[in-house]
Amino acid sequence: MSRVTVWHDGACPLCQREIALMRRLDRRGRIDFIDATVETCPLDRAAMLARFHAREEGGPIVAGAAAFAAMWCAIPLLRPLGVAARSPAVLALLERVYLRFLRGRPRLQRWAGRGAA
Repeated sequence: MSRVTVWHDGACPLCQREIALMRRLDRRGRIDFIDATVETCPLDRAAMLARFHAREEGGPIVAGAAAFAAMWCAIPLLRPLGVAARSPAVLALLERVYLRFLRGRPRLQRWAGRGAA
């Protein structure tokens, strides 16, 4: 199974919690987690912070639901979800849900930030 690189917003309390969970689940160490707030980004930093991005070894950088599917496929426990998410119909549905989430993300970040203190 190939390695996956994931770029995340290290300043986002929601992202911090999610990445912490994914690190715990990534027991085989197949995912490189890159904090896009401090590390060099292969794309525009603002774009990388606005949406979740990932790249499977040797592949293109993908964003949104496709990036989640790539990450999930690298974690044995979540692999079935990742494989299902790659179905065009499922991926389109997940992308719509992700876009809705992004609209509410600032409000959720404030809520999550209060809980982290």
